[in-house]
Amino acid sequence: MMATRERDRSGEHQQSMMAAVSSALVALHKEQFGRGPTKARSHFAGPDALVCVLEDALLPAERKLVALGQQSSVRDARGAFQVATADEFIAAVEQIVARKVRAFASAVDPDADVVFENFSFEPVGSNADVGD
Repeated sequence: MMATRERDRSGEHQQSMMAAVSSALVALHKEQFGRGPTKARSHFAGPDALVCVLEDALLPAERKLVALGQQSSVRDARGAFQVATADEFIAAVEQIVARKVRAFASAVDPDADVVFENFSFEPVGSNADVGD
């Protein structure tokens, strides 16, 4: 019974952490790009990776490019945005998750209007946890 409560609290903590990551990434999109996605979900993808799926994320001009068949222009611009803003995204996730980000990559599916923010963490116990 005690183990079940601890597991429930652990699950609640993880849900709360994932909600905080989603909120932080939506806020960063709003701050950096002028508007944010309308839906966001974050999940651990194994022990050392996190993925945030952001929907309805494209800017109005990007949507117009997609309508003109210019998906590659949207991908190129989003790639440049990722490079320019990576430090802010990494810092936000490290603060919330309390783990050192080893790698960060952003991807966009212009036709689906979805952005994926991907984080790979240093393995737990590697002496690279945030705050060490």
